[in-house]
Amino acid sequence: MDNKFHFFHYLHFFLLLSSSCFSLVAFSWIPYNENKNYEGSSDLVNLEYHMGPVLSSPIKLYVIWYGHWNPSHQATIRDFLNSFSSSYAPHPSVADWWRTVRLYTDQTGQNISTISLSGEFFDYKYSQGKYLSRLSMQYVIKNAVRSYRESIPLNYKNGVYLVLTSYDVQVQEFCRAVCGFHYFTFPSILGVTVPYAWIGYSGKQCPGFCAYPFAWPKNSGKPPPNTRNGGNNLMGAPNGDPGVDGMISVIAHELAEVSSNPLVNAWYAGDNPMSPTEIADLCLGVYGTGAGGGYVGQVYKDFRGNGFNLHGVKGRKFLVQWVWNPLRRRCFGPNAMD
Repeated sequence: MDNKFHFFHYLHFFLLLSSSCFSLVAFSWIPYNENKNYEGSSDLVNLEYHMGPVLSSPIKLYVIWYGHWNPSHQATIRDFLNSFSSSYAPHPSVADWWRTVRLYTDQTGQNISTISLSGEFFDYKYSQGKYLSRLSMQYVIKNAVRSYRESIPLNYKNGVYLVLTSYDVQVQEFCRAVCGFHYFTFPSILGVTVPYAWIGYSGKQCPGFCAYPFAWPKNSGKPPPNTRNGGNNLMGAPNGDPGVDGMISVIAHELAEVSSNPLVNAWYAGDNPMSPTEIADLCLGVYGTGAGGGYVGQVYKDFRGNGFNLHGVKGRKFLVQWVWNPLRRRCFGPNAMD
């Protein structure tokens, strides 16, 4: 058996759990003025390895653009995804950020691997309609790999599928409990088990819920200061659209977690695999040194005053939350000041 990608080794057990586990494995966005994070080193975090696989073969990422997308928004996201495999962006870069994720290993000592954008599919006809349940995400993937027109491959060895829904698509629990989630496909639907993630564009539906710190919930009072020296102005989006710039961080969040916990039996904190706290959940709202209480931490400002903490390809700048570093035992990003 290939010890770099053990999906079928664990498949029988997880299919038994799938009916209950599927409804709970998600990224829930906690309001930042109430959020607990661990920017400083903490012995309170009991992040453990549960002997399952991580994505240790070079990860091939396949994007499914579901619905009607603004081409400029697609270009921003595409550049972000291409930044994971680029060595040309200045430090701190998206590729630097991914190096923290790569510190996680499986039981054989194999680290999470590199990630590269390897294919795209455009589902502009809304093949599964404009309301999607969590289960219907798997049919979106099925349509993309079996389409008669420019389909993407069904890569069960080292593929990850990223479903991105447009502004006019409603998704189960989107804007109420989640901004994105990850899971794995069922053989009864797709024929094989592959990991996938979904993230929705929140710019029209709920920017205050899913695009913080570029937007703030209505009727929630003044936003927290974006600098330590005061001011309650919202942070400007470095690529010009709060929905897209907020989505970028959620994409990074889900890619980190689907890589470190693809079958929900690898890296997470807590005793309940049905509701795991994963490596990005521990660092919600943390973008720089000193973060806490709604303050995003020390980040950079571009010439327009927009906040960012990572460089990408083509001169792009992004604001991406930190993840838990297993060696430092704290939330960490390449823009850390210490």
